[in-house]
Amino acid sequence: MSTLNVSNISDGTDTVGTSYVLNGSAKSWVNFQGTSTVTIRESLNISSITDVANGIYQANFSSGMTSANYAALLGSNSMVYDQGTLQDTTTSTYVGIKVQDGSVSSFIDAAIVTAGTYGDLA
Repeated sequence: MSTLNVSNISDGTDTVGTSYVLNGSAKSWVNFQGTSTVTIRESLNISSITDVANGIYQANFSSGMTSANYAALLGSNSMVYDQGTLQDTTTSTYVGIKVQDGSVSSFIDAAIVTAGTYGDLA
């Protein structure tokens, strides 16, 4: 297998000199089942999911981030009025996820939970 190391990739039409690929690419992402037995459906740079409590998860990185100061985009199929997916405690080794039912202020397991992170790998 070959390795390609480049600083920038362009389609030839980039006239402003900006670079999107390396800094704009997700460093991890995951789609998992958060009900019953937590199961990863698809992922990149996620080694496992820890089921912390009802509606609270940790997506553990295969390769860690340089710090906990990365951006996380989270979602679930339970995102309707008065519900949401929130970022919990994060470290350089995992992103914490909470799925909340805002109408009763409790956390709920969701059938589909997603997360993606953007930042620098260690």
